[in-house]
Amino acid sequence: MSDAATLLSRIAGGDRAALQSLYKAQSVRLFGVAMAILRDRDAAADALHDGFVNIARRAGQFDPALGAAEAWTGAVIRHAALDIARRRGREMPTDDATLGDTPVEATQLDAIAAGEEGVRLRSCLEQLPEKNRKGILLAFVDGLSHPQIAARLELPLGTVKAWIRRGLLTLRECLA
Repeated sequence: MSDAATLLSRIAGGDRAALQSLYKAQSVRLFGVAMAILRDRDAAADALHDGFVNIARRAGQFDPALGAAEAWTGAVIRHAALDIARRRGREMPTDDATLGDTPVEATQLDAIAAGEEGVRLRSCLEQLPEKNRKGILLAFVDGLSHPQIAARLELPLGTVKAWIRRGLLTLRECLA
C-alpha cells in the first residue's frame, strides 16, 4: 500500500494529522491539476480547498484495489476544478479592474508551458488529427465532460470517447 493510500485509510478513520500530511505531500501536484483546468490561481486554490474537503469526507470510499491513491486524489481535485469551471462559464468577465477582472501574472505553470515540455506537448498535439486534438482540448483545457463534447460537436457519445482515447494514446506515444 502506498503512503497516500495509508494516509487515506487514516483520514477515513478521522485522523486530521493524516489529512495534513496528505496535503503537504500532494498539494503542489494537485494544485497543478486544478491550474491546468482553470488557468487562474485563485480559482485553482478554491478547487484545491474544495477537493481536500471532499477527500476528507470521502476518504473511506477509496479502494486501493481499484487504482492508485494518487489517481483517486487527482480525480477528486479534477472534479472540484471542473465544478468551478462550469460555474465560471456562466460568469461574464468585464474589463473593469475595480471588479477584479484584471490580467493574471504568469505563473510557474505558465513558465513550464512556455518551456521545453510545453513546446513538446504543443508539437505532439499539432501532429494529432483535428478530431482527436479538438476532443482532447475540449476535455482537458475547457474542462468539458464527454457528453458535453458530444453535444457541442453534435456527434454520438461513443464516437467522441473513441476519438479522445485514440488521441490520448497517440499523444502518450509522442511524449514518451
